Amino acid sequence: MSVHTSPPDLASSSSATTARPGYRVDLDGLRGLAIALVVVFHVWFGRVSGGVDVFLALSGFFFIGSLLRVGESPAPLDPRPVLRRIARRLLPPLVLVLAATTVAALIVLPSPQWFRVAEQTRASLTFVQNWHLARTASDYLAADPMVSPLQHLWSIAVQGQFYILALVVVFTSTWLLRRFSLPVRGPLAVLLAVVTVASLFYASTAAQTQSWLYYDSAARMWELTIGGVLACVAPWLRVPGPVRVALGIAGLAVLLGCGFVLDGGAQFPGPWALVPVGAAMVLVVSGSTSGTDAPDTPTATLLSTPPLIRLGSIAYSLYLWHWPVLIGYLVVRQRTELGLLGGLGVIALSLVLAEATTRWIENPIRRQVPGRGRTTLVACLGVIGVSLAALATTWLAHVDHTADVLAHTDDLPADLYPGAAALAPFIDVVPRPVFPPLLAAHLDLPSATLEGCIVHDREPRMCTYGDALSTRRMALVGGSHSEHWLTALDVLGKQHGFRVDTYLKVGCPLSARPAPLDEDSPTAECDTWSAGVLAALAADPPDYVFTTSTRPKAREDGPGDHTPSWYVELWETLADYGIDVIAIRDTPWLERDGVPFNAVDCLDAGGTPDSCAVPRAEMLEPIDPSEAASAHLPSVLPVDLSDSLCRRDVCRVVEGNVVVYRDDDHLTATYVRTLAPDLGRRLAAITNWW
Repeated sequence: MSVHTSPPDLASSSSATTARPGYRVDLDGLRGLAIALVVVFHVWFGRVSGGVDVFLALSGFFFIGSLLRVGESPAPLDPRPVLRRIARRLLPPLVLVLAATTVAALIVLPSPQWFRVAEQTRASLTFVQNWHLARTASDYLAADPMVSPLQHLWSIAVQGQFYILALVVVFTSTWLLRRFSLPVRGPLAVLLAVVTVASLFYASTAAQTQSWLYYDSAARMWELTIGGVLACVAPWLRVPGPVRVALGIAGLAVLLGCGFVLDGGAQFPGPWALVPVGAAMVLVVSGSTSGTDAPDTPTATLLSTPPLIRLGSIAYSLYLWHWPVLIGYLVVRQRTELGLLGGLGVIALSLVLAEATTRWIENPIRRQVPGRGRTTLVACLGVIGVSLAALATTWLAHVDHTADVLAHTDDLPADLYPGAAALAPFIDVVPRPVFPPLLAAHLDLPSATLEGCIVHDREPRMCTYGDALSTRRMALVGGSHSEHWLTALDVLGKQHGFRVDTYLKVGCPLSARPAPLDEDSPTAECDTWSAGVLAALAADPPDYVFTTSTRPKAREDGPGDHTPSWYVELWETLADYGIDVIAIRDTPWLERDGVPFNAVDCLDAGGTPDSCAVPRAEMLEPIDPSEAASAHLPSVLPVDLSDSLCRRDVCRVVEGNVVVYRDDDHLTATYVRTLAPDLGRRLAAITNWW
């Protein structure tokens, strides 16, 4: 969201009637249109509309403009008033929404999910939420019960970081220019233009993954600085009236259609983000002649209508509220979509909360003169903010302490915690507290994740496990569903003397897609990584490649699993390299009525291994689909451990007192370790290595 600045401070007008001379009411309406696009697309389309990119550009335009006015005046370059205004604008509504979301999470969410809320609450309070999401590889997904209610706060973090950097850069530049009696506006425009080009170049060419670049402040910076460039050069622009009319109509049409045409989650903040950002800048240029407050183009008149202006006045609070309300609705109703009535309800509640927050929190703090009422309100919110930070930090420390037991997984007594061995006939297991503890199950991860050996960028990375000195070599390749077998393969490699080399990337099964690579393809990152891995395998062929052989069917295709055709294409390519493939059937993905559910959350909410189970027939075909798919390839050796994961009729989430799943589709490292004997028997028959 943007801080709508206007002379002389960082304040937003709530209506055209209170606007000062020269105030651009159409830009209030542009903010209103942008927030409408954000909310509507989040609620009903599950897409990125470009509205947030508009907010970022407007933030740069207004904030740099306000700093420039200070720099061109004889006023001293004192950053303290600016910092106070930023704090008054951003923090009070943010603290209120974080507090409300935390309380709701404590009531509605299972305790294992409190860890995620606590992490993101602390990150949001310190304006580093974008970096937290980038580090944890969080895709900006369509709304879903599994998605964080605070994920949208990445943009607030980016803006907060920009405000501090812009303040330092503009005031430092102004101080230097004043010493030599030089004008400020021109040199500052050049400096910001250089930053804009550099940031856009980075966003367009960096080898980082899309899930990283989406949140990366360096990749996003150009969207803000381009607004700053326009703020610098605006007084010099003289656009004829007919041209402004045409530009305004074109800009508005592009902005309205952006979310339908572009996949912002996969394409922003690269060059395609120029579409919404450029449309916003065109609307700024075309909306009104310099120095007048009356709209004089059709688009400016439309944007100056009271409904859009009103939306613009509550835009910040509406942005903060709409996403937690949306996720809360989906969590409570256990749905993945809202429908018409549900969406209208979410929007109505978000509007009420935004209006109340603006009227009783934002405006009193930003606009009232200092007094007892404002001081009390600020003090209360300050106490709430500090308490939130303390509560989040305490809970994170508690979970970390609980997770210390994961270091002793190897010491678990096999008779009390047999895990997969409990599925063998005639095994009777005495019930014990499950392991890992539910609070720490999400941290029971394979070594590749803990050691950074599953990459997020496009460059392949090889790590070695098992017996590193052995000449017998197996390559574990693919995404996280290949990765979670590493725990068992590492144990077997050390026991039986073979080396396990990993080539792993988040969210990317290995594929043999045809060249040339298409950078505009949504799979460009995975394709680039796959090409690098295939080149490495061809140059130094392992004895075997170990990878997954199936995936769940799409919901519209019915229950069960299947082998995608592009898996078979990969196997054929590896056969051409002379490499045999051990193709292991993927684990069942937990769903109910088409909605993914977290096994740990189900158990924490009072569920049992049986009540949290899923019917095996809904998750798996009766026969491993990879057998038929690979029948023409003797080099492909299917392995199916489904009977070590599921019983005859159901797939449970706890076996042998060990939690099977750490989320909805990944196995805990502890359970995979108990699968090592069964996997070892299969590999021994295939490889004859022991």
